[in-house]
Amino acid sequence: MKSMVPLGLIVATFALTSSRCFDSAKVYRVKPQNEKQVNFLKYLASIKQLDFWHPDSAPHIVTQMQVDFHVSTHQSRSVQTLMEQNEIQYEILLHNLQEEIEKQFDGKRNFTSRHSYTKYNDWYKIAAWTARITKIYPKLVSRIQIGSTFEKRPMYLLKVGKESGGKKAIFMDCGIHAREWISPAFCQWFVKQAASTYKKDKIMTHLLDSLNFYVLPVFNIDGYIWSWTQDRMWRKNRSKNSSTKCIGTDLNRNFAAAWGTTGFISDDPCNETYYGSAPESEDETKAVATFIRNHLSSIKAYLTIHAYSQMLMFPYGYTFHKAPNHDELTEVAKAAVEALSSLYGTKYEYGASATLIYPTSGSSVDWAYDQGIKYSFVFELRDKGSYGFLLPESKIKSTCKETMLAVKSIANYILSFAS
Repeated sequence: MKSMVPLGLIVATFALTSSRCFDSAKVYRVKPQNEKQVNFLKYLASIKQLDFWHPDSAPHIVTQMQVDFHVSTHQSRSVQTLMEQNEIQYEILLHNLQEEIEKQFDGKRNFTSRHSYTKYNDWYKIAAWTARITKIYPKLVSRIQIGSTFEKRPMYLLKVGKESGGKKAIFMDCGIHAREWISPAFCQWFVKQAASTYKKDKIMTHLLDSLNFYVLPVFNIDGYIWSWTQDRMWRKNRSKNSSTKCIGTDLNRNFAAAWGTTGFISDDPCNETYYGSAPESEDETKAVATFIRNHLSSIKAYLTIHAYSQMLMFPYGYTFHKAPNHDELTEVAKAAVEALSSLYGTKYEYGASATLIYPTSGSSVDWAYDQGIKYSFVFELRDKGSYGFLLPESKIKSTCKETMLAVKSIANYILSFAS
C-alpha cells in the first residue's frame, strides 16, 4: 500500500531542496557622498551582478542616498576590494544571506498545511484560506476570481463588507513584487481582523457597514511561488519574453501611467525593472486594471502594499509636478502615519513618491490616480533595512497591527470626505 504524503509537506520539502542557495552571500549598504562615488557605483553595477534592494536599480542612485544591494558569494570579495580602492565606505548589513533567510522563519519552517496569521504562508495555504475565510464569515467576505496569471493560476479577490448597494469601496493589493513577503501577510491579517472585529470594534463596524474593501492577497502569484520554491530574491512575475531566456516583467512598471517614459525603467527583459512589451502586457496587470476600470464608480481609494523602507507615498512617481490634490494627500498621509506610529513608535516618512524616493513610470498607484481614484497610496512596510526583504515572522504581528491603524485612518477619511 502506498503511503500518502500531505501536499503541504511536498511543497515545503521542494522549497528546501530545489531553491537557489545564498550561502555567504552578502548585503551591503553604502551612501555615496559625491557624484564621483555615484558614478562608481553605477559602473560597479555594470561589471558585477548587484541585486539592488534599495533603490531598485543603479540609475536611481544619487548622492546621500542609502543604497542596499546583495552580492553573491563569489563576487563579494572583489566588490569589497573595488569599493575600498575607490574610498567607498560600506556597511555589511547581512553577512550570510542564506542564514538570514532561514532566520526569517524564526528557526524553523512550517511544514504543516495549517495557515497562520503570524507566519509566512505559501500560495497554496493562502489560496485555501481565501475559500475558508468566506465560509467562516459568509455575511462579510466573498471571493471573486478576477483573472488568471501567466501560469494560469486563479487570481482571487476578497470583497469585505456588509452587502448593500451604492457603497464606496477601497481597493487594496499586496505582493506585486514577489520577494516582499510581509505585504501578503498584511492583506491576510487585514481581512481576518476586519471580519473578526465586526460588531466588536466600533470603527471597523462602521467602516464595514459603510464601505466595501476589495482585497487582492497576492497580486504576483507566480512570482511569489517562485520566491518560495526557487529563488527567495525573485521580484518579477514569471512570463516569458520573446527573443531572450530572461523571464518576467516588473508588474509595477507595467501600468499605463507614463509607461516606459521616465524614471530609469528598463527595456531589457533581463533587468529587474523591465516594464514589459506594452502597457498591461501582463495577464496579472490586465486583470487588476480591468476590474478597477469596471468598478470606478465606487472605488474611491487605492492602496498598494510593498516593502521595505517605512514610507507612505502618493502620486506622482512619473513627474515631479504635484498632484492636483497634493496638499490633501499630504494631510491624509500625515494622519495615517501618526496613527501607525502611535502603537509602537515606528517612524514613517510620507510624500509624493518621485520626490520622496525617485521617479518611476508605469506604477499602479499613478495609474489608479490617473483613472480618477484621487486617494491613491503606496505603503512601504518595515523595516529600514536591517532585515530588508527578510523581516522575521516574529515581526509580522506588530507590523500588521500598526499598519492596520494607518489603513483605518485612510478609510475613515474616505468615508467622510471622498465624493
